[in-house]
Amino acid sequence: MKKSLSVVLIMVLAMGLFVGCGGGKAEDPSDAGANAGKVFNIATDTTFAPFEFQNDKGEYVGIDIEILAAIAEDQGFEYKLNPLGFSAAVAALESNQTDGVIAGMSITEERQQKYDFSEAYYDSGVVMAIKADNDTIKSYGDLKGQQVAVKTGTEGATFAESIKDQYGFTVVYFDESPLMYETVKTGNAVACFEDYPVMGYGITQGNGLKMVTDMEKGSSYGFAVLKGKNTDLLDMFNAGLKNIRENGTYQAILDKYIAAE
Repeated sequence: MKKSLSVVLIMVLAMGLFVGCGGGKAEDPSDAGANAGKVFNIATDTTFAPFEFQNDKGEYVGIDIEILAAIAEDQGFEYKLNPLGFSAAVAALESNQTDGVIAGMSITEERQQKYDFSEAYYDSGVVMAIKADNDTIKSYGDLKGQQVAVKTGTEGATFAESIKDQYGFTVVYFDESPLMYETVKTGNAVACFEDYPVMGYGITQGNGLKMVTDMEKGSSYGFAVLKGKNTDLLDMFNAGLKNIRENGTYQAILDKYIAAE
């Protein structure tokens, strides 16, 4: 009887030790990380060089693409990049079909009603450009009675809309920057409004345009999530942005795509 009781006690103690060890491991969620196994869906634009565009190999590259990759590496999260175009990317965010958007997206008061933004990662502005051999358009005053091209949803479009009545021109909208540029080159619009770094890069790449105004101060760019959603992703973006600024990665990315004056 004593022998049987001893065996039972040994078995109980062994089971308790086993459960205790196993339970301790399960109670530590930090082992795998809160986002272990999760792949965030990040939407972006398709043609907004130098922030996002395709290289000769068909790969998406640019400032936004490299900043996102550097932050993901720094913070240890995985993501899938979906180049949808700006309007489609924003629509996907609003319908919960994507977790975040990085697409040279200006932080505005209107957008802050619907989205939560990261800390600003680039300060931009707007400039007017015309066909390279056009010598008649030199200022906003020369736009009276003319048609001007803009890209839907951009800072350039907002600025053009804000001055069109004052200077008496009409606005035509495009979903892609190359189509907007082509419209100006073919004479179907006399000018276009674009973000300064985008237009500056395009001119260096031979887009056939030239800038004729000084840069108008614009809003800063930010990474966006739907308001109240994906706060962990937003926190990681901000933490990673701070780190890559401090270790020099951020500036190296900018220098790669935007030449110093």
